[in-house]
Amino acid sequence: MDNLLLRMLAIPTFRSLRQPMYRLFFSGQVISLIGTWMQTMAQAWLVYQLTFSSVWLGIVGFLNTIPMLLFAMYGGSIADRFSKHRIIIITQILSLFQSVILAVLVFLNLATVEMVCVLAFTLGTINAFDVPARQSFVVELAGKENLANAIALNSASFNGARIIGPAIGGVIIGAVGVAWCFFFNAVSFFAVIIVLLRMKVEPKIFVSTGPVNTFASLKESVDFVRSDKTLVKILALVAVITVFGWSYTVLLPIFADTILNIGAVGLGNLMMSFGIGALISAIIVASAESRVRPMSFINTGITMFVIGVSIFAFSTNVAVSLYSLVFVGMGLIMFIATANATVQRHAPDAMRGRVMGLYLLIFQGLAPFGHLGMGWLANFIGARTAVFTGAVICAACGIFLRFSLRPKNKV
Repeated sequence: MDNLLLRMLAIPTFRSLRQPMYRLFFSGQVISLIGTWMQTMAQAWLVYQLTFSSVWLGIVGFLNTIPMLLFAMYGGSIADRFSKHRIIIITQILSLFQSVILAVLVFLNLATVEMVCVLAFTLGTINAFDVPARQSFVVELAGKENLANAIALNSASFNGARIIGPAIGGVIIGAVGVAWCFFFNAVSFFAVIIVLLRMKVEPKIFVSTGPVNTFASLKESVDFVRSDKTLVKILALVAVITVFGWSYTVLLPIFADTILNIGAVGLGNLMMSFGIGALISAIIVASAESRVRPMSFINTGITMFVIGVSIFAFSTNVAVSLYSLVFVGMGLIMFIATANATVQRHAPDAMRGRVMGLYLLIFQGLAPFGHLGMGWLANFIGARTAVFTGAVICAACGIFLRFSLRPKNKV
């Protein structure tokens, strides 16, 4: 086993894992993320079974992600001022309790859509403090020279879990019920908490020469981003993809139940297909990021995403839908992983938490409006037309970015 690990670490694709603390952190995340994806799939199915409404799917998606808009930049400011390691331990413990509460409510047949809404908002609030700390913690563990590689490997683990989690979740729902998905997610948090407690990490709190006041500090980070035209354009495209593109996921239960007629297991397979494509793409980016220009990955990713979503929107064949989502996953993660690395490379050490807070405010904080809008739009024009409309808007913005960021601009 040791020889296999050494041979794997010798491959450039896995060079970030040569750092012992990052390798430990990575292993704990993989286990926890499988449980997280089980819960994500199970929560969507629970809401749909409680309401059979695209509007309620949109509302729960909105509440799950709106805290990122409200608190992400403040979470980034906290990450710059305190130990990111300790912040992540606290947020993981709180996430564990959220899963336990949801599991108990479903086990006792007390769950209502209103309770799911409250718990979705609670988890979103926890994530608003967890994600900026976790994203900016990567560079401390892997080193700045390995940043793009580590982000791509994080995407690989995230989307590898996306493959396994929903597939297991669909089987569990069909066999013993949705509550067990929430319970197993709660158990999975122990893996990452134990790993975090075992890590010996010296807190790296970079001293900023900027303002100490929280609001002035946040303004400093916004002013920094506004001064960099490349960052402004990339973040604008991230916003469009988040609101009009990724929001198709909120309608997956409808596609699984009424369009493709494949049920809960089929919903898990749809999510798994996206994860397969995302995993493939993350490995490609991790292997080639030092040899391929970031804008090449960004343009290729957006093109693949738009084509895949357009095919999925109008497919009535299960196999075509599954394969198209593989394409969607490849394109989206190729774009997102590259955009994330570009933003972090441009950010000064003392401002990374706040800049990532702004990135996450856009990437995840705007998602609730996409979820809510997609739910309402599908209610009026149908799920398939709503998803295709989002893809067309993403394509138009991708073309604009491609011609506004010329090759001479290095990112």
